[in-house]
Amino acid sequence: MLSKEQIAEIKALKEICEKEEGYELKLNFDMLENRNGEKKEDFFQYADGKLVGFLGSYYFGRTVEFCGMVHPHYRRKGIFTALLEEGLEEARKRAATSILLNAPAASQSANAFLEKIPCSYAFSEHQMKWHKADLMEDATISLRPYDYVQDKEVEIQLDVLGFGMVAEDVRTYVETIKEQEGNHRMIIEADGKIAGKIRVSETDGEAWIYGFVIFPELRGKGIGRRALSQVVKMEKEKGFPIFLDVEAKNARALKLYESCGFKSYQSQDYYEYK
Repeated sequence: MLSKEQIAEIKALKEICEKEEGYELKLNFDMLENRNGEKKEDFFQYADGKLVGFLGSYYFGRTVEFCGMVHPHYRRKGIFTALLEEGLEEARKRAATSILLNAPAASQSANAFLEKIPCSYAFSEHQMKWHKADLMEDATISLRPYDYVQDKEVEIQLDVLGFGMVAEDVRTYVETIKEQEGNHRMIIEADGKIAGKIRVSETDGEAWIYGFVIFPELRGKGIGRRALSQVVKMEKEKGFPIFLDVEAKNARALKLYESCGFKSYQSQDYYEYK
């Protein structure tokens, strides 16, 4: 479990790095603030008593994503290379089958580093923010709280069908997010029957939408747009700015989000480590 002091140090370093290059790092604070401390997932480098390097690992079953940073004044000293090697060693111990490195598309320092290591471009994600727009309402579409016992298998099925994940990996990941604070997991119902799911993470005064998926056979009927509109309205009434990530090549999802008022403001690139 990360201490409040460590979280504060990570946020301070993140602010310095982002100000230097004008990008936004995807450090997933909803996950950092809910570490259980059972396994080593975060790696730190200090100099003169202050945090100058950090690498976070995020496991989704046997897939692990790495995202990190080094203070601008301490770059080209091998700090990130050492942090990444620590992370990779842990990934080997945990038998990870897929290793992804995440970097803001606009980060020149990250792109220069990635050119020197054995990795290849995999895909990109758009980060989107909601802007005021008309929201649809439909009484036949409802959201109810997720029930772990009742809905676990449906959640696994939806992630397999919607995101192409392996059932065993989803089962492991479902366990890791079960107790996360600030998480609102919901089941989407249409005419009283389960149609999909969605999760909202409220942290640091922001609401992020994750794991939004509708059963394939029910897509194209407006269920997703109406359910998303309800979630946006709910978070808007709480006063939260609302964000989400979407894979750049997912044209259907992009169109849906844009129709609800979301606009892309930056991109994150993912590279597969060989």
